[in-house]
Amino acid sequence: MSDSPQESTPPAAAPRPDTPGKVPSQRGSSWRIAGPALWIAVFAAALAAWQWYDSRSEIGALRQELARRLAEADAQARESRVVAGQVGEAISDVRVKIGVLENRLAESQSQQIALEALYQEHSRNRDEWAYAEIEQSLLIANQQLVLAGNIKAALIALQSADVRLQRLNRPQLAGLRKAINGDIERLKAVPHVDAVAISARLDGVASQVDKLPLAMDKRPQPEQPAAAQEGDPGWWARLWRDAWGGLQQLVRVQRLDRPDAPLLAPEQAYFLRENLRLRLISARLALLARDAKSYQADLKAAREWVGRYYDTRNSNVTHTLAVLQNLQQADVGVEAPDITGTLEAMRNLRVARERGR
Repeated sequence: MSDSPQESTPPAAAPRPDTPGKVPSQRGSSWRIAGPALWIAVFAAALAAWQWYDSRSEIGALRQELARRLAEADAQARESRVVAGQVGEAISDVRVKIGVLENRLAESQSQQIALEALYQEHSRNRDEWAYAEIEQSLLIANQQLVLAGNIKAALIALQSADVRLQRLNRPQLAGLRKAINGDIERLKAVPHVDAVAISARLDGVASQVDKLPLAMDKRPQPEQPAAAQEGDPGWWARLWRDAWGGLQQLVRVQRLDRPDAPLLAPEQAYFLRENLRLRLISARLALLARDAKSYQADLKAAREWVGRYYDTRNSNVTHTLAVLQNLQQADVGVEAPDITGTLEAMRNLRVARERGR
């Protein structure tokens, strides 16, 4: 469709009266312009169709995803409703428990108020109890020293009173505690007398009094028969031997180491043993009373009686004399310190406190 003059052209048709002479050339140029536009339009239509298809596919996928998520949301909503129901039930249970706890709290508060009232009442009387216990401990310590001479028991009572004073921790009680500590140091400095052991040994000797042999109960040992002479003695020798044996049975000769061994009747032997037992009991009482003079006198008399009336060659009697001598040497006359001043100070402190109310 070139416009050059060398190209063959068809014979021109006769011009119509109503058509201009250059119409064919204008139609060719319009086709040249409309061809690319048509392809562009087709391409645009194809592109639009592809985009529409792709958009439709995406819209379908989005619909499926939306449907899936809606289903999941529906399931989660159902689960949420179930959980919400359970939570509601739990809340109801919690409310019930809270109500019970509130009731118990109210009861505990009322009990606490009652306990506080009791504690305040007890705290008002606590000092009175403490003062009474301290005074009782001091009184026990004084009684143990004065009546029994028991230094160990008095020391324990004083230490107990000092512990109670330490728990109170009151400045106004410092003087009383100082006095008690002074009494404790003085009791610790006193020589220890084991009254329990000495008393047990005296009881042991007293229990053996009835078993000790008296000197007058000593009997000579029978002589051993002479060994038979070999051979058969004559009749006159046998007669002399039998006569001499009978004479020995009639007369008994006893050799005593002490020529002044007393002979006592049965009732006198009974009273001797009872008096000896009483002497030992009296020595024990003197020991508990810390009466050294009476203690020494009783043991001295007991030793003399055992050495005079009992068989000193017997091992039990010898052992008893040794025990009595050892007990007599014990120093039981230890004077206990006087703690009545501390007891009087405690009483004065209590009286002053009662007046200060």
